[in-house]
Amino acid sequence: MKLSRAVAAVVTAVSLAVLGATTGAATTATPVVTHSAKPTIVLVHGASEDGSTWNGVTARLQKAGYTVVVPAPPLRGVASDSAYVASLLKTITGPKVLVGHSYGGMIISEVAAELPDVTALVYAAALIPQPGESLQSLVSLYPGSLFGAAARTVDYPGGTDVYVDPGQFRDVFADDRSPSDAALTAAAQRPIAASATTEAATRAAPAGIPKYVLVATEDHAIPPAAERFMARRANAWTVEVRSSHDLPTSHPDAVAGVIEKAAARP
Repeated sequence: MKLSRAVAAVVTAVSLAVLGATTGAATTATPVVTHSAKPTIVLVHGASEDGSTWNGVTARLQKAGYTVVVPAPPLRGVASDSAYVASLLKTITGPKVLVGHSYGGMIISEVAAELPDVTALVYAAALIPQPGESLQSLVSLYPGSLFGAAARTVDYPGGTDVYVDPGQFRDVFADDRSPSDAALTAAAQRPIAASATTEAATRAAPAGIPKYVLVATEDHAIPPAAERFMARRANAWTVEVRSSHDLPTSHPDAVAGVIEKAAARP
């Protein structure tokens, strides 16, 4: 089986790292080189979900010829999650369009402030913070969020995780989907650390990076009024979609279309 250049580069980097660990020699990761005129699209999910949130969007973008990366942020805190994603993206050369859903918007904002090759930001029913703002403070800007009432905490040695009550998951996140489909997502949800919900952003997305916002008008996690407020404040190009919070899953065509618009901007 032939390996692509990108995969071969990763295998080489891993082999060198293992060799260095064996011999005691210091090594550094080899950047993954992309060979496409199109920017790499980076899709960052939020709390109570995983990378499958982006499956429909990913399939459409790949069919259109884009390289797509879907990181798995640990959901432990704004600073650590942003550092995780930034570290991954530093191994990929070339321009990038960052796309965030929900809490993922906080991550891409911080990453964009660090990486020089981000050409556009897309927020799909996502948070767009300013320094000092947290998930909790932004969701509470306007009435209408059901997230707090549906949250359930689980203590573990060293911390506390927050889940959405499976019985309320569809009402909060996935009202566009069938009960059985929403139940599958609820069962596989990845929790966010309770401390992450109150951790404040330290950096805003740079003003010079073009921003695109999809407002979910039927969102019960982030109030639509809050999404509109953040979009106006960020001076973002904005479109409204009649959707619940799981906008990338329930309306992948709309989300992929805006991403392609952002990617095509000179």
